[in-house]
Amino acid sequence: MDNKLTFYIVRHGKTLLNTLDKVQGWCDSPLTEEGISVARQLAAGMKHIHFDAAYTSDLRRTRQTAEILLKEKAQAGLDITEHFGFREACFGAYESDFNKKMWRDASLFMHYLSMEDMYKDAFSGKISCGDVLDVISLLDTMGMAENFNKVETRSQNALYEIAKKQSEDGLDKNILIVSHGMSIICMLYNMGGKELLNTHLENASVSEVVWQNGEFTVTSMGDMSYVDKGSRT
Repeated sequence: MDNKLTFYIVRHGKTLLNTLDKVQGWCDSPLTEEGISVARQLAAGMKHIHFDAAYTSDLRRTRQTAEILLKEKAQAGLDITEHFGFREACFGAYESDFNKKMWRDASLFMHYLSMEDMYKDAFSGKISCGDVLDVISLLDTMGMAENFNKVETRSQNALYEIAKKQSEDGLDKNILIVSHGMSIICMLYNMGGKELLNTHLENASVSEVVWQNGEFTVTSMGDMSYVDKGSRT
């Protein structure tokens, strides 16, 4: 079918653990007032977009973000489907530890003098984001942390599953997905997102993907223009 599906893939709003600068993968925490506010700003910036379907991960912070977004857009009646495939990467023993410890451990293992140098190379393409996630998986003393391939596979499978289901009726649609920073990067990195990624994905940023003629095209990564627009209304 040549119908067009446009996916708006949103990173959840700022949470308590984000504010404390702690690792938040499979562990969860609620949105802060700032996180609620940015979700409302996002809704205001997307007021011209009507969503035909909505999906989140099975973690509370994504559903909370989606509920605020849809309520503010007067689409509170739209069903939200939770999907494990969109869950954040698991960081094993690093869960709820300070971010600086995890990223410092990874940078030292990769022979960088600082985390900042590692970030710079990751976002400039000298190393891949997958390389960094694979190192974290290797360093995890619990053996629970997911590597890049595992997160990429489950998130892409979820996206393909939804694309096929939503395209069955042949209609053009706008589809909301609220997920997580690392899982969005893993999902889209090898689908064209790598070339568009130049920094981490901020809370409430939007990455857009088009499905048409059986293929995905990533058109943007980490777009904050919707939030910026909404903050001025």
